[in-house]
Amino acid sequence: MNKKKAIFLDRDGILNRNRDDYVKDISELEIFPNIENFIKKLQASGFLIIVVSNQSAINRGLTTHSNVDEIHASIQAYLNKFGANIDNFYYCPHTPAENCTCRKPKPGLLIKAIDDFSIDPLSSWMVGDRDSDVDAGESVGCKTIKIQENSCDFENILKTILS
Repeated sequence: MNKKKAIFLDRDGILNRNRDDYVKDISELEIFPNIENFIKKLQASGFLIIVVSNQSAINRGLTTHSNVDEIHASIQAYLNKFGANIDNFYYCPHTPAENCTCRKPKPGLLIKAIDDFSIDPLSSWMVGDRDSDVDAGESVGCKTIKIQENSCDFENILKTILS
């Protein structure tokens, strides 16, 4: 079977503005400008686009699975207007104290996506704004890029990945 290549993206701070008090519902969602062009260029180069995100606000009682699903649907609807899309959203609802296998820096979310989509991690990238994103990507064999939170540094990311 042909293995696919993917770009794994953290959500908050990469696709949308991160908030110190978490993005808890769509009223707090601020999608970065030009994210659609970034994603379209990656898709045109044959990459799947997979979001892998820690969403501990759920188990902290600050938001719900339903709210997170609504946020993801809103991001998808925005991207769809421009002919771009996320192939899937994976998220971990657990707090650090729960010591699960899916919360980054552990690789559970990436492993699930790799299995679900038959992804070759050695041909794939993890893009995030925290060491935990880089650690998760490296643990499955992905190349990694760490950017400054909320920087919208899409052109430099594209240059690195597509060069």
